[in-house]
Amino acid sequence: MTHATSLNDVQLTQPALVTIGVFDGVHIGHQHLIRQLVERARASGQRTVVLTFFPHPDVVLRDITGRYYLTTPEQRAAELTKLGVDLVITERFDDQFRHTRAADYVELMHSHLTMRELWVGQHFALGFGREGDVAFLRAEGQRRGYSVHEVELVVSGDHHAVSSTRIRELVQQGEVDEAAKMLGRPYSVRGEVMHGDERGRTIGFPTANVQIWDDQVLPAYGVYAGHARFDDEVHECVTNLGVRPTFNGTQLRVESHLLDFSADIYGKVLEVSFEHRLRGEMRFPSIQDLVAQIRADVDKGRAILASEQ
Repeated sequence: MTHATSLNDVQLTQPALVTIGVFDGVHIGHQHLIRQLVERARASGQRTVVLTFFPHPDVVLRDITGRYYLTTPEQRAAELTKLGVDLVITERFDDQFRHTRAADYVELMHSHLTMRELWVGQHFALGFGREGDVAFLRAEGQRRGYSVHEVELVVSGDHHAVSSTRIRELVQQGEVDEAAKMLGRPYSVRGEVMHGDERGRTIGFPTANVQIWDDQVLPAYGVYAGHARFDDEVHECVTNLGVRPTFNGTQLRVESHLLDFSADIYGKVLEVSFEHRLRGEMRFPSIQDLVAQIRADVDKGRAILASEQ
């Protein structure tokens, strides 16, 4: 897979099947579309291209600040790669780009990608003022020689349309089990393991202090069971997310205790999944009470993860 940062940097000669969208989270609805695209391209000997954007158009158009993304651009590209995509283009979406007319961008897609088919989800539109709806894209396709495939939205078991917006809500509420159903995998964050105050080590539960991206959505504060991945290793873990009120903390921390593991992993990039919420964040009257609760959290997390094997 190749990951480019601008459509202008790409010039394909082989015909391509293209899809375009934000694809934040690469959830099961996105996967449904991408798998059809890849299958069709492989059967016809063509390339697959995903055009996506960063920053998120919502962030620019609605002036959103704070944690909003389900995946970093790199995570998103990696998930798309797993689905068999040949080329991911992450176009920069800024105030200048948002004024691009739909016809102009379609011309760029057609000329730079040798586009033969364009695949989009229901209600998709591109270009300034969302003028490039499906009807517009089909009319352009007839003129330029590409076809348009509109793929129906995927609905979850509770009859909600699967969307990045809904997944953000679930994650922020701590409902990581439900979020995983829509993502098709557990929700996770990635970051470098940094030195902290090593307080966990002094109370018998050493933790990896993970420095995560400031713009990524986080679950509700609390304790979660999941898995930690680095290099080629996978370990069960119990992760505390919050400000550590027992120690009068104010700084957000993601601290993961890897079960039955004690090696030095400072400087490693750790991916931590939030698979089961064990409890909310709590202030304890004493360090002894905190240690007793951590021990109970570890036992509960271990039991839950073992039951899934």
